[in-house]
Amino acid sequence: MRKFGLIGKQLGHSFSKAFFTEKFQQENISAVYENVELPEINEIKSVFDTGSFSGLNVTIPYKEVVIPYLDELSDEAKAIGAVNVIAFQNGKTIGHNTDAFGFHQSIKPFLTNRHERALILGTGGASKAVAYVFQSIGLDVIYASRVPHEVKQFAYSDINEHMLNACKVIVNCTPVGTFPNVDESVPFPFAHLTEEHLVIDLIYNPSQTRFLAQSAAAGATTLNGLSMLKEQANKAWQIWTQK
Repeated sequence: MRKFGLIGKQLGHSFSKAFFTEKFQQENISAVYENVELPEINEIKSVFDTGSFSGLNVTIPYKEVVIPYLDELSDEAKAIGAVNVIAFQNGKTIGHNTDAFGFHQSIKPFLTNRHERALILGTGGASKAVAYVFQSIGLDVIYASRVPHEVKQFAYSDINEHMLNACKVIVNCTPVGTFPNVDESVPFPFAHLTEEHLVIDLIYNPSQTRFLAQSAAAGATTLNGLSMLKEQANKAWQIWTQK
């Protein structure tokens, strides 16, 4: 029986185990899926050394810091600078990024010609995959974070009506609002949102975060991260099984 798993720090919020367990049962696949919580990323070496896994997913906060522990990266993972899938091939650990594929698939039905610029909240591994997708389809990208430190990065307090008039797509790539901290939200001027805005939260547990609820109340179209999760997970399965 093959074994797959998810690497992260705190995984009580994750639906990945339930998703793959159901997939294995429905498709009569002889495999199990386990959550592997690591207090520090360097402990991933002991996971590799067991030789018991056929494939791994990687989630917050390890999508970027896992890279030095891998033997190779796919071209896409290299371009994005973040990994959420690890394949074991010919004795090597190979990092891939299926977040970009999953995000692209999930937003296709929602994008219109009004969506020329995107505002990304957060600057971690997930935000890099989201930016990669937007830039590949011709959207300009700016970022907001607690501690901006690069060009095109702003503080949350800098977000104003002018910025939101220019950016009709907003994506929360932070974990703020994830279960069990469902009453939390990134600071955001929801009053400046309109029905022309598409607001996406990569969180899927809860299905409607406080951030999405307040965005919807302001008239925006909203989307959570569940469809992205499913799309990227199925893509990961293709990589692991080389199908």
